[in-house]
This record gives sequence, C-alpha cells and structure tokens, in this order.
Amino acid sequence: MKTLLTALAVLSLASFAAETPPAKPIPVVTPGQVIIPFEKMRRIWGELISIDLATRTGKFRNESNDEVMSFTVMPYAELLHHATLGDLQDFKVGERAIFRMHVNEKEQWVWLTYIQDEMNMMNGHKEYFYVEQIDAAAGKLTCTWANFDKSFVREKNVVIETDKDTRFWKAGQPAKFSDIKTGDKLRTKTHGVGKGKVRMAWEVFLDDESLLKFQTEQKAVHAKRMLEEGAPGYVDASSGTQLTLTLFNEGEEQIKRLRQGTTVQVDPAGVDRKPTAAPITGKVTTLGKNGRQTQVTLELTASGEKFQPTGIARLWVADK
Repeated sequence: MKTLLTALAVLSLASFAAETPPAKPIPVVTPGQVIIPFEKMRRIWGELISIDLATRTGKFRNESNDEVMSFTVMPYAELLHHATLGDLQDFKVGERAIFRMHVNEKEQWVWLTYIQDEMNMMNGHKEYFYVEQIDAAAGKLTCTWANFDKSFVREKNVVIETDKDTRFWKAGQPAKFSDIKTGDKLRTKTHGVGKGKVRMAWEVFLDDESLLKFQTEQKAVHAKRMLEEGAPGYVDASSGTQLTLTLFNEGEEQIKRLRQGTTVQVDPAGVDRKPTAAPITGKVTTLGKNGRQTQVTLELTASGEKFQPTGIARLWVADK
C-alpha cells in the first residue's frame, strides 16, 4: 500500500510539472533593439553628477545611499525634461531626477532607458506638494506629497529648501517666496547638494499655468531639434537600395509627416547621434507601428551600404 501511494504521488508531481508552463525568460537589453526589461529594473532618485554628450554616458549619485552610479544612455532612452521630451543637453548637472536602470551582461546596473525629471513625474501622476508649514526665515517649506484630490499620499513632511538662486512662478510670471501660503499646492524642479536626500529648488511653480509654460517652451525646443537634426532610429536591415529603420518615438515631429511615397533624407550616425556621412535621398515604401516606435522601409536613390544593422540613423522629411 505504501509503495502504491508513493507511486501515485510521483505520478501526480510528474503530471503537475508537465502541466506547468516553463517560466517566461526575462528580456535583456540588446544592442540594435528597443527593449525595456520592465521585469528587471531599478528606478532611482538621484542627483546628476556628469554627462558626456560624445559618448552619451554619465554619472549620478543615488540619494538614498550616496552611491555614485555610472550609466550609458540607450539610443532609444526617453529623456524627459521640463515635463516633456528632451535630450541629454537639456539636463543640468546637479538636477534631481529618476534614473531607470537595467543590468548589462555582467549584471551591472549600467544601461539607462529614461531620465525623468521631477516636473515630468509630478505632472504625469497629477501630484503636488501641499504646503503645511512655512519657515520664511530659513526659506523652507514643509509639504505633503499627494495626488490632485489627496486620495493618495505618497509622502509626508517633505522639506523643500530655497536659496538666492531659486525662482518662483505664478500665472506664468516671476513671483516671490512670500507669495506662497499654507495650503497652496506646488510643483518644483530641484537639485541636490552633493550628499543625502535634499530638495534645493531651482524653480517653484505656484500653479499649473507656470509649469505648463515651461513645458510648452521645452516642446518647442525639442520639436525644432528633431526637425533640424532628424528623427533618430536603429537600422534594422540594409540591402542594396532598401533600408529599414525603427524610429524612436522622440522623433514624432518627423514621424507624423511620413506617408507612403514621402521623400526623405537619411544618414548614418555615430554614438553621439551626429551624422557620419552625407545624407541619401529615398522614398517611404512601408510604414507601421512597432510598439511605441515606428518602423519604416525606404527605397534609396543610392546604395545603403554605409548603413550597418543595429547602428544609428537620422531621418528627416525632405523639403519640397
């Protein structure tokens, strides 16, 4: 009887194992592909220490433990500045932001797929700092960090510090610290001080109108950049005069102008995303969405041999 029960238990376990599907592999960052491994990531509040625009690398200080971390910006990374899309040159050293990190092949937290500034995070989540106490002599505000109707409180007793370089905005115009009243709801752009978790304000927005003014100005800066420099993307395939690209969603100003038959210019680019050769003219033959990105196939007027798969390219609509 004991032998029979043991055999039945073994058969039951074997049957369960056969029915259980294998664990789904966790995606990994792969050069030449737009992959964001949400299953394995860290979103770290930190203070930007340095940026190298030529190599698109940098360092930030993890404000929770003061660890200095190095990062390499993936070509498709979203760089969210002033509550909208930007690029590395928009960020100031010292700025506090969220750095989304992923591991490389050595399990080092190096690959970066977004930098989200404080303005973007709070605007996107519809959250504010509600003023609870004001220390005018020290230039400090003690706040509750919560959503628009306070149904969700993220953090209490948040201290926002100001100094002589802090700018205050109300109705889109310059304001003063003294314009802030208990109960006001604020948003900020802050920087660190080299150690610990400190919010030293560069900008304090007393209303939505003021933040949206900054956002509108940044949108214009980014749109102009994309229209002049071209939408960036990966080279998926190059064969003769046919070229297939995956354009990153940051290039929407160019992408929304594309149609089948649209004449474009395209050139290969280096790590710094600057052109490495003269542009080639082509026409769009197919166009479609690939997740949040856009895949486009071109018929070029010359050989596309200088475009290497997994490399970077820039594309812009040719002026008529």
